[in-house]
Amino acid sequence: MSLSIAILVVIFIFSFLVISVKERRKGDIALLAVLINSGLSSWIAIQALQGTPFEEKFYGGTVFGEIIIRADALSGWFILLTNFTMLTGILYGRRYMKAYENRSADITLHYTSYIVNHSAMIGIFCVQNMLGFLCVWELMTLSAFLMIIFEHEKMEVLKAGINYFIQAHISITFLTLAFIWVSSHTGSYDFNSIADYTVQAHPALSFMLFLCFFIGFGIKAGFVPFHTWLPYAHPAAPSHVSGIMSGVIIKLGIFGILRILLLIKVNYIEAGYTILVISVISGVYGVMLAIIQHNVKKLLAYHSIENIGIIGIGIGLGCLGMGHNNSYLAFAGFAGALLHTLNHSLFKSLLFYAAGTVYQAVHTMDIEKLGGLIKKMPKTATLFLIASLAICGLPPFNGFISEFLIYSGLFNGIVANPLSSSIMLVSALFGLVLIGGLAMLCFTKAFGIIFLGAERHPYPAPISEAELPRLFPKYVVALFILFIGLMPQLFIRLLSPVVILFTGSQAISGMPGSFINTLQTVGLSSLAFIILCIIIYQVKQKMTAARKITTSTTWSCGYTPVTPRLQYTANSFVRSYRKLVRPLLMMRKSEGTINEVFPQTTHSDTHPYDRFEAVFIDKPLKSLKRFMGRFDFLQNGSEQFYILYGIAFIIIVIIIPILIDVVVNLINLFKQV
Repeated sequence: MSLSIAILVVIFIFSFLVISVKERRKGDIALLAVLINSGLSSWIAIQALQGTPFEEKFYGGTVFGEIIIRADALSGWFILLTNFTMLTGILYGRRYMKAYENRSADITLHYTSYIVNHSAMIGIFCVQNMLGFLCVWELMTLSAFLMIIFEHEKMEVLKAGINYFIQAHISITFLTLAFIWVSSHTGSYDFNSIADYTVQAHPALSFMLFLCFFIGFGIKAGFVPFHTWLPYAHPAAPSHVSGIMSGVIIKLGIFGILRILLLIKVNYIEAGYTILVISVISGVYGVMLAIIQHNVKKLLAYHSIENIGIIGIGIGLGCLGMGHNNSYLAFAGFAGALLHTLNHSLFKSLLFYAAGTVYQAVHTMDIEKLGGLIKKMPKTATLFLIASLAICGLPPFNGFISEFLIYSGLFNGIVANPLSSSIMLVSALFGLVLIGGLAMLCFTKAFGIIFLGAERHPYPAPISEAELPRLFPKYVVALFILFIGLMPQLFIRLLSPVVILFTGSQAISGMPGSFINTLQTVGLSSLAFIILCIIIYQVKQKMTAARKITTSTTWSCGYTPVTPRLQYTANSFVRSYRKLVRPLLMMRKSEGTINEVFPQTTHSDTHPYDRFEAVFIDKPLKSLKRFMGRFDFLQNGSEQFYILYGIAFIIIVIIIPILIDVVVNLINLFKQV
């Protein structure tokens, strides 16, 4: 039996088992299915990364033709990181879904969708037939939609799911148009026909085809301005689904862009500049909006857009390196992008898992209502802090390694490339620095307001730390975050076969060993500093253990009734920043006025909104609604008019073929004359 058929059998058997077993066993069956699928596909991935690509062929009938299942090093890299995130997701999700045990039908559909989604993503990485690819892409879209709308009784969840579903199909439309474009000229549905077509096509047509693919995959990835579905879908979904959506599902767009760059013969300098500009805008705009969010999961969703921008910067640099024959720039760009794809899947899934634990403890995602949780949930707080430091690109964690690779490529490109290119790269460098600084501001706010201080509002129930089964997958992710930061050479060596697909083996020799040693030295030095701080703290604790500890109220400048409401809020923490960027972003503020000597209770709220969404979605939809409103008179409730409409439709259906036949005959007549 082929591995492809084995995976299909696993989907069928375990989906049936999820439906038939008792409710408390459904999560175990889903876990077993993910483990088996991960084992089968990881074997393929490891072989591909070791230089033995996997390939199987099937005959798909007269419609599909020959369907090729092919896994090269690029497929292998994405399969491995997808399997890891899907495994941690189901391990965490089994415990998370215990809160919904009274919803048997919804849980059955949820776990079935999880199994199908995992298998569909593996198919996307391996299917090399255009029609087959669209089928598995649609399967992935449908299963993700079903996971997002798990709490479909909530109107905001249903709206977020439909928003995702519509924009996902806009993505499919662009991909379908691009595939039709190629297949109509080549007569083949194999992916290799994309290369065959673009070799012969005019460079302008090749670039237009590249843009069509980029928009299709860019919507899935969440590049600005194609990102507007993402900040709604992530908060609406269960936390483990948010983790896999941000960790791997949006990375399907990154995979698609990289796959097309391998196939399409395009001007890499033009493609590199295009990707670089869009990516810098995405990164900066995403983190700017993340800072002013008050919902934890929406804040994390905008950081997904930011990190997609960082990955895109790496891809853009890799393309520029290929265009300028700069092997160092090409390697640093593509290696940084690929490693950051893995890194982001780790620390972002950990952040969503931790946010889910907080949500199930306090039943709110509003940062303004949180505080003091580090005393009640110290392990969750520590894990959230580790992921926050990693996403900010600080050593000794994994985010530092991939961002350092991209920085290295930028500096090399500025020095080695022409002046016009250097100006663009300096702008990209400034954008990346701005992204990093703003990310630190955002997560200082998020961690500080959620976990430090005192609770700002009474919690609905006593809060305790999550149990070990729910913490275990987070510990595993945190371990990998630290391991990549300390041993980067292992992972750079692992992804080298993937980079060679783009740059050739000469790029590997162009990357000096001292660079990798520098990365490891910085990571180890940072770890040594952290260990030293821990030792000093422990010594201090032992030296002061015998001293008597007295507790008293904090001095409050003579103002006696101190309350937790006197703390910084999330809004006040970023007030200076908010005032600075207000002309660039859309924020509605409502606040009461204070005119009395002894003022009454007043309230202040800020409501951030996405300017791109207002311009590119809301405004066109309002215009369309106004235009369609002009035809309201047709729906007048009169049965006579509805019968007339039916008769008119039948007449039109009969007349149109006759008119077409007449026009064709007239054209033929004129040709004969």
